[in-house]
Amino acid sequence: MEKEELDRRFSDCYRDHLRDVYSYSYYRVGNHHDAEDLTEQTFLQAYRHFERALEESNGRPLRPWLIRIAHNLAANLYRDRSRKPQTNIDAIAEPGALHTTEQLVEGRDELRRILESVQELPDDRREALIMRFALGMNNKEIGRALDRSEGATKVLLHRAIKQLETLVGEPQEA
Repeated sequence: MEKEELDRRFSDCYRDHLRDVYSYSYYRVGNHHDAEDLTEQTFLQAYRHFERALEESNGRPLRPWLIRIAHNLAANLYRDRSRKPQTNIDAIAEPGALHTTEQLVEGRDELRRILESVQELPDDRREALIMRFALGMNNKEIGRALDRSEGATKVLLHRAIKQLETLVGEPQEA
């Protein structure tokens, strides 16, 4: 494939998947700075292997491949830095719609419990939930990104949701 055509196709891929790769990275690492770095590293690595990925994809979407790259880079980041996400839940912007103060407090408390509980999940379950609910990926795409069968992915998601329900339902320490 000619370089111009390869570059054009990569630019299209970048435009099509930038938001998903950034969103995945942000949910994975918990702060904008690291998410931007991971997104940049993901696309740099993807560019190096883009022609081979196109050939091997047989026309399948490249989003799972890109998410897998981001997943591996995030794992490396955690292994190298051994640190927790730095973004405070209170830094999340207030919703734009009008709500009563009571509704805002209840919603924020519930969101805090859910986000804290998601961080307690094993890595594979947390990853699967992020891919499903933050990125809207289907079981087949998630399976490709995590190198699992579609059936194993379905079981993983089911177990992740059940564990999250249990964690969110547990009383929180004061």
